[in-house]
Amino acid sequence: MNLAFCLFNYFPFGGLERDFMAISRECLARGHSIDVFTMKWDGDAHEGMKVILIPARGISNHGKAVSFVKNLHNRLSQSNYDLIMGFNRMPGLDIYYGADVCYIDRIRRQRGPLARLTPRYQLFAAFERAVFSPESRTEIIYLSDQEKKIYRDCYSTPEERFHYAPPGVDKQRIQSFLGSENRLKIRNELNLGEHDIFLLMIGSHFQTKGVDRSLLALASLPPDLRKSTFLFIIGKGDQKKYEKLAAQHGIGDHVTFLGGRDDVPRFLTGADFILQPSLFESAGNVIVEALVGGIPVLATATCGYAEHIIRAKAGMVISGK
Repeated sequence: MNLAFCLFNYFPFGGLERDFMAISRECLARGHSIDVFTMKWDGDAHEGMKVILIPARGISNHGKAVSFVKNLHNRLSQSNYDLIMGFNRMPGLDIYYGADVCYIDRIRRQRGPLARLTPRYQLFAAFERAVFSPESRTEIIYLSDQEKKIYRDCYSTPEERFHYAPPGVDKQRIQSFLGSENRLKIRNELNLGEHDIFLLMIGSHFQTKGVDRSLLALASLPPDLRKSTFLFIIGKGDQKKYEKLAAQHGIGDHVTFLGGRDDVPRFLTGADFILQPSLFESAGNVIVEALVGGIPVLATATCGYAEHIIRAKAGMVISGK
């Protein structure tokens, strides 16, 4: 099959992007061809994958999104693709990979009524409606029952258009790093003592991942416990803002930002706890990765994959409100 994959931007350290690459790799291995249409590409592409940059003009993100979709449709109309799959919500998709939380539900919960009058809301709500309305023909791959219920409550999307995708985790790679030798090695690399507590966060978009919540939780520990507890954060985001927050609470030397990494399993094997206090998250791959590695997880109930913590009895799920 000749496939068109569409997403606004690509960088290699997000959960959606990792899923996109895994799906692309599998499709290529099965002999399909893939053209990727995007506004911006930051990273390597699989052999056999063609990346096509679509021009998008606009001052705002929603303005660029409108321009991108218009130019994308013009480009797609000139080609004959067997299937068009989107990894962000937009009109004209055959399949949508649902890695994002419901937009209108999130705005209703987190913003006031005036937010629904903005051009940004109107645009992204329309894009979401184009995917989930009962009249749409787009098939939907969903990642968690929690998020599926929210979409159905908001749009009355027919049940038969939803198709469940279980967590895509490379168990073999994670388990290959497990063991006391690798655990000691990574902890020594991070200058952690034998009895120090290693807290780990993994994920970009620090605001939505709840990095501030983790910092405040660390600062709130009893002094003796705080003294031996260290937080390491893997991902891409505005770390200066959070470094300043950590310093204000006197924990600056207990917080380290490691940037985006492609060797996450090395750090999993050394960690004592995984923190995932997201404000909203449709899935949360790190939760399942931690469970594979036998590491307890503290996550908010707003994470779609929090249900796996409960089933595995491998941590704690708290309210994310």
